[in-house]
Amino acid sequence: MSSFKITKETVANDFYAGLADREDAEQITGLLVRTAEWLRDRGSDQWSGLLEGHDSHDIVGSIESGHVFVFQKDQELAGVVMLLPEPSEWDRTLWGDEGHEESIYLHRLAVSRRFAGNGLGAEILTWTETGVEYPGKKRIRLDCVADNDALHSFYRRMGYEFKGSDASGFHLFEKELNKSE
Repeated sequence: MSSFKITKETVANDFYAGLADREDAEQITGLLVRTAEWLRDRGSDQWSGLLEGHDSHDIVGSIESGHVFVFQKDQELAGVVMLLPEPSEWDRTLWGDEGHEESIYLHRLAVSRRFAGNGLGAEILTWTETGVEYPGKKRIRLDCVADNDALHSFYRRMGYEFKGSDASGFHLFEKELNKSE
């Protein structure tokens, strides 16, 4: 089970954060697939593997390990994020060999289209920095496809520093956690 501790259950405007459990897996997978379809319809191939039935980040296993968080309003799934305390094989390929011991890896941040457009994605991203304790961790790392300029701008606005690109076409971002809170 995860060593993470939720320190802030309220995210914004009656949205609540909680640890996902096995019963949430189907709903979470559905949200991620719908998000992948939405991305595809806008010309992006980000998360396209989900549309082919490939789950490169093992949602069910990550839920069972306590690494997936859900965000709900009136008990309806509004968003999800995966936070890995150890790098996946994917992360090691992208980031190389440095800095893993002190890093959290953020994956699969998604907001239901029903709740989109009101800043919930930014609230969830802020929550990952301030609403959870990560013993021994100093930074959050994430990646995204290189051709999504809107997403790159979003991460930069949220204080994430661009750390470069890998050969396969992914941009890497990182943010130091503020330990003074």
